[in-house]
Amino acid sequence: MAVEIRFTAASVARVRFAVSPLGETVLALRILLGTGGHAVHQPWVRGARPLLADEHELPLLRALIAGPMPSFLFPVPQERLPSMAAELELLRATEEDFFQREYGAVLGVPVEEAPEPAAVLARLAEALQRCHERLIAPHWGRMCAVLEADVGRRALTLVDGGVQALFDELHRDIAWDDGQLVVHGRRTPHSVHTVDTGGHGLVLLPSVFNWPNVGVDKSPIAAASIRYPAEGVGLLWEAPAPTLSGLAPVLGHTRTALLAALAEPLTTAALAIRLGITPSAVSQHLGALRGAGLVSTQRRGRTALHLRTERATHLFNISAP
Repeated sequence: MAVEIRFTAASVARVRFAVSPLGETVLALRILLGTGGHAVHQPWVRGARPLLADEHELPLLRALIAGPMPSFLFPVPQERLPSMAAELELLRATEEDFFQREYGAVLGVPVEEAPEPAAVLARLAEALQRCHERLIAPHWGRMCAVLEADVGRRALTLVDGGVQALFDELHRDIAWDDGQLVVHGRRTPHSVHTVDTGGHGLVLLPSVFNWPNVGVDKSPIAAASIRYPAEGVGLLWEAPAPTLSGLAPVLGHTRTALLAALAEPLTTAALAIRLGITPSAVSQHLGALRGAGLVSTQRRGRTALHLRTERATHLFNISAP
């Protein structure tokens, strides 16, 4: 079913970006509970799944996440990069009527039989905080670098080409159609769910764990939101080389500078500009760094995107002055 997001002139002017640690935590749980996820996340899944073994709120989490998920699990961030604590406060502050309506729809129970919102939301917030600390926080630095780099690229597109250019490149399932945004296919009779922004605007959230899909909040209470797959996700979990024998060529000013720059995903051309060397020289150094398991590369058409691995981050941190 297609989703049509209707805009007013005011809401078009209020398109913005945000990163959501709470949203990523919920989507990560959905993968671990066996109800979603792409093969690209399997290296992370293997290490993360055992960390959920002693979570006593798994029945509650599974009930809410296993199928269509309630919108109250995804409060729209009020700032570009909120803290997990700030988002959990938004979760706890979910309006009672909205909670009961969403809870009832997801679990298939009458609204009047939905539990007391405050108690359930408190339990959820505590459980999601624990899950974030175990599953997301150890990787959040790299994840956030990927997400913020994506926001930076999209923002430039918005500045250079406007809303039309932004939506044209955001995802193949998103189309700007005669002043309306259509997600997941073409509009046909009786197959469109309509979301009205009501002048509140639209928040675009790059996502790691929703990759490679697009997600739309179909029942927003304020701003509408779309979660789209961030570029560079395929670089996050790529395993480094199995031995340390390739580390010897890493030493040197240029390669150290490359590792420093690759805290965020960058192209060969961008690295060449940043370091003031030729693209061919960048490629040679990157080849050595890949051989040492310190850089991962993902190709998209003619463009190669590079990011340092977790091993490189550790090496760089202990070696930096």
